[in-house]
This record gives sequence, structure tokens and C-alpha cells, in this order.
Amino acid sequence: MQVSTVGLDIAKNVFQVHGIDDHGRTVVRRKVRRDQLLKLFGALEPCLVGMEACATAHHWARELGALGHQVRLMPPAYVKAYVKRNKNDAADAEAICEAVTRPTMRFVPIKSVEAQSVLMLHRARHLLVRQRTAQASAMRAHLAEYGIVAAKGISRLRDLLPVLDEGAGMVPELARQTVLLIAQLIEALTIQIRKIDTELLRWHRTNPTSRRLETIPGVGFITATAMAATVRDARAFRSGRQFAAWLGLVPRQNSSGGKDRLGGISKMGDRYLRHLLVIGATAVVRYTRRKTTAISLWANRLLERKPARLVTVAVANKMARIIWAVMARDENYRAVPAAV
Repeated sequence: MQVSTVGLDIAKNVFQVHGIDDHGRTVVRRKVRRDQLLKLFGALEPCLVGMEACATAHHWARELGALGHQVRLMPPAYVKAYVKRNKNDAADAEAICEAVTRPTMRFVPIKSVEAQSVLMLHRARHLLVRQRTAQASAMRAHLAEYGIVAAKGISRLRDLLPVLDEGAGMVPELARQTVLLIAQLIEALTIQIRKIDTELLRWHRTNPTSRRLETIPGVGFITATAMAATVRDARAFRSGRQFAAWLGLVPRQNSSGGKDRLGGISKMGDRYLRHLLVIGATAVVRYTRRKTTAISLWANRLLERKPARLVTVAVANKMARIIWAVMARDENYRAVPAAV
């Protein structure tokens, strides 16, 4: 059985395999259970294997690559166009097999075990921060029912605990015990977030790319480590504009008939990275009036005629382009002085 290209539709337990030979004829089309997958590919001659870049895809790409196969991952949205009619596992595997051979197809770099570990820290941190925010909002809402409020910020919640002890008559004992329970949960979540920050900072200090990214205004070690772990090779993008488009920070197009129609940002790509860049850009815009660099003067001119949130996204787009340049050239960021 001469197999040149394989489309593999991965799942939790049952995988669908679609293989073709050099002439495009289907030579294998079968379901394979998880424990038999590596045995099947171990019996095949090295060939081109295509998969969708979804859950567990990077793991299987590393495993099949170790067997000598050339593995390529593709965004699921790009594969969907090759599904002929109804969607099922066999049709998906055939579509993957067809898409992986297209010369214009874009592929996702395979992540290493280390990069996935760092991104797992980021996902866990993001989850804990959202849980802490939910608990803090609940605590504020419960105490507001008794006329007790605190200033904005997670650190200001600690100011409410002495109020509960001093004004015992203001809050019933049952409600007081409930609020103290929520406060303990918030403190436990804060400790776990600090532990993750410590691990990310330790990895950041050992990674040259992450340290270079930290030299960019608005990029801290959280954003730097996320970028360094996600983007393995910035040279895969032709330009900073393409990198910003990959992050979803460029206008969405609905052009036709030679007329350009641009809307809001496309919001396509990695939502977490875009979230970090917008947060960093917000800090840059907030303190930009104190700076005299070219980017600060550019942002100030935008603020004179545009809303602050629009300027923030524009600065995030510019930050994405700077990040691409720093990663592609392997050099630190150098601020351009403002023209006199």
C-alpha cells in the first residue's frame, strides 16, 4: 500500500484516516482507535500527514513526526471549504487530505512541549483571574445591599474586612460569615495567581526572545512570555501588517466592485494575545502625554480627534507590528525620538 498523503481527523478515542497515493487515488479509508493509531502510522512509509490545528493536534503532530512523517497543521476554518457535502468524520478526513496538498494553504507551526507548558500557565492564570473577578464582584454586590462600599480595584477589597469586624451591627451574622468565606476564596486565588506569575517570570528570564519583547513600551513579562511561546518563528509572516491581521487587529473588509468598505477590527486570531495587547496599549495611551517619542506624539494627535478606545486599538496594532519586527530581527526595541 503506497500512501503519499494522509488526512487525519483526530478525536478523543476514534480517529478517521483518509490516505491517497501519488495519483490521487484513495488507498486507505478507515477508522482507527486511539491505541492503534501509532501502530498504523509506524507501518507506513514516511508521508505527508495533514491535521486540523485543534485540541491534542500538537501532541499527535510530535508523535507522528517522531515516526518520520511530515506533519502539517491547518486552521479548521481553512479546511471547511474542502468539505463537499454533509459533515462527518470521513468527509472531514478527505477534506483535510485535499487541503494539505494545496500550494496556497497556510499552516500552523507545531508547538514544542515547553511552549505548550508556558501557554498552559497562561490559560490557568487567565482562568484564576476571571474566577477572582467574579468572586470580588459578588462580594461587592452583597455588601452594597447593607450600604457598605469600597473603592475600585481588587486591592481595595481588603478595606472592607475591618468594616465587617467593627460594624457587626450593620451586617447580620449569617451574611457576615458568607462574605468572609468569599474573602478567603479571593485570597486563595490571589496566592495561586502569584505562584503562576513567579513561574512565568522565571521562564521569562531564561528566554532571550521574551526579554527582547519586554523592551517594547506596553509589553510586560506576561505579554512577552505569551508571545514568545505562541509565535515560534515571526519570519513566517511577510510583514508586521500580516502579523497584526493574524491577531485580528486590522479592519474587517466587506469590499466589492472596486469599492473598499472597512468596518471595525476583524477580531480573528488569538483572542488572548489580542486581549493582552489592548491592555498594554491602554497603559501606553494613559501615560503617553508624559513621553516625547514618536509613538506618543502620534497617539496624542489621534486623541485630539478620535475616541480613547479607538486610539487604544490603533496603538495595539502598532505594538503588534513592533513585536513582529523585534522577533523577526532578533534585536531589542529602540524608541524613535520625536522630530524637533
